[in-house]
Amino acid sequence: MGWLWAIIVGFVLGLIAKLIIPGKQHSPLWLTTIFGILGAIVGNAVARGFGVEETPGIDWSRHAFQIIAAVIIVYLGDMLYTATLGKRKQQT
Repeated sequence: MGWLWAIIVGFVLGLIAKLIIPGKQHSPLWLTTIFGILGAIVGNAVARGFGVEETPGIDWSRHAFQIIAAVIIVYLGDMLYTATLGKRKQQT
């Protein structure tokens, strides 16, 4: 069940990150979901580093760290994806 929640959270975080980033992103939805999962993992690690532990109820500060990490990862991942895709299109 943990993997299912990771995929759902990654999907939602990836979509939120795509909405926050200005302009059009070219990465496919499956890759955005993976970027969102990575954003959740990195955001949790950063939150733990700042002393934010799991609390009862909704932990808004941890979610803020996850969204910030997802935005950065989706932005950088999309740039890398676009650069790789552009090189592939030039070769054909």
